[in-house]
Amino acid sequence: MMEYTIKKLAQLSGVSTRTLRYYDEIELLKPARVNSSGYRIYGQKEVDRLQQILFYRSLDMKLDTIKGILEQEDFDFEAALQQHYHELIKKRKQIDQLLLTVEKTLSYHKGERMMTDKEKFDAFKKEKLAENEEKYGTEIREKYGTETIEAANKKWDNISEEDFNAMTLIEDELFTSLKELTETNDLDSAAAKTVYEKHKEWLSYTWSSYSPDAHRGLADMYLADERFAAYYNERGGEHSTELLCQAIKKYAV
Repeated sequence: MMEYTIKKLAQLSGVSTRTLRYYDEIELLKPARVNSSGYRIYGQKEVDRLQQILFYRSLDMKLDTIKGILEQEDFDFEAALQQHYHELIKKRKQIDQLLLTVEKTLSYHKGERMMTDKEKFDAFKKEKLAENEEKYGTEIREKYGTETIEAANKKWDNISEEDFNAMTLIEDELFTSLKELTETNDLDSAAAKTVYEKHKEWLSYTWSSYSPDAHRGLADMYLADERFAAYYNERGGEHSTELLCQAIKKYAV
């Protein structure tokens, strides 16, 4: 069985010795043993674990999350590899789509071909769809049903450049009013009603039909999911998510 000093493992993996020492310090990757000369020695088990760590890092996963996954009692090495494989296939498709858009754009600017406005944004929309699917796909399908979500995705995929820009402007206006609302906490104010109206208007670009019940349900999901809270609080200020949801529930009737 092959064994590696920290220097040799660094050369083999492309990970610096400093990083490997840090992984040891936080107990993410401990050496198999320390020899009589004080050198860290890594065996096959550690090599395989480092490979898993790097797979997860390639997916932008945080170290403490990786550690938690690898230390699960029911951690399945082969199942993890299958998951990595499927995630990388998805990334490859996204990159291929972006490359195709770049190639088309170059040809368009050289006068070699025509390019519709829709084609200019296809790759970015598909990338956003894939990102949302990865983060929220399971939850929103359970809550709203696959048919509803697929219809929304299709509508987003076919959105025009004009509508895409309008959505961005509406979201900016939403956050302007939301920041005002965080300063007053007044749900009877014009700012609170504008927050609701702008969020409803923003949803109209992807929802096939509007339902106050569905809108209030979406607000509940925002409150229950820290990822949504982080997004709105970061852009709108502290307690923005809570105030957004309160405004939706007050006016979505």
